[in-house]
Amino acid sequence: MIDRYEAVVFDNDGVLVEPTDRAVLVDAVVESFRAFDVDIDRSLARRTVEKDAVPVEAAEEHGIDPEALWHHRELTASLAQQAHVREGGKPVYDDVVVLDELDVPLGVVSNNQHATIEFLLAYHDLPAFETAYGRQPTLTGAARRKPEPDYIERALADLGVEEALYVGDSEKDVVAAHAAGIDSAFLRREHVADVDLSVEPTVEISSLRELVDRSTAAGPLR
Repeated sequence: MIDRYEAVVFDNDGVLVEPTDRAVLVDAVVESFRAFDVDIDRSLARRTVEKDAVPVEAAEEHGIDPEALWHHRELTASLAQQAHVREGGKPVYDDVVVLDELDVPLGVVSNNQHATIEFLLAYHDLPAFETAYGRQPTLTGAARRKPEPDYIERALADLGVEEALYVGDSEKDVVAAHAAGIDSAFLRREHVADVDLSVEPTVEISSLRELVDRSTAAGPLR
C-alpha cells in the first residue's frame, strides 16, 4: 500500500526529535503569567501543558487579555526550547537519517510553535523538507492545531499533492491526517509504547527505518 504516496509529511516532536522536557514548558507558562504580574500555582501551569490547553479562563480570571497572554506564552516557550536544545535537549532520533533514502517530497507539520520548528530544522540540519508548519502564536493558530487538519492541508497544497502519508506519534496525528483526507502512520516509539489508540491508523511502524524499508521493498513512495 505504501508505494502509492506522492509525499510524506511528518510530525516533529516524538518523531524527528525527542519530545520537549515538560518542565521547560511549565516554566514558560509560569513566566508568562508573571509577566502580567500574576503568580499562578505551578500545578495549574502543569495541567495546561499536559492538556496542551490555552489558559483562557485563568487569564480572564486575572484580568489578562487571553490573546496577549498566549502570544507571550508561545514566544517564551519557543525561546526556552531553543535554549534547551543548545544545552543538549531535544536530540534528533538516530533513524532520521534514513529519510534521505525517500525519493518523494517531504514536509513537517507540528503542534509546536512555528518558530521552534524553523529553529530545530536549521539547528539540527535535518533532511530537506520542502514545507514545514508549526502553530502560529495566536489563539486562531492554536485552534488550528491537530487534530484539526488545517496545517496538514496547507502542507499538501504547498507540495501540490493529494496522495500523501502523515507520520505521527499520537492519536491527534491520526485524526488530523484522516480529516485531511490522507493516510496515517502511527510511529510507536518508546515514549508511546503503551499508548492505546481509539482510532485506527492506516499503518503502524516501530521506526523510520521500517517506513523506508517498506517503501523500498515496494518501490518509490509514489
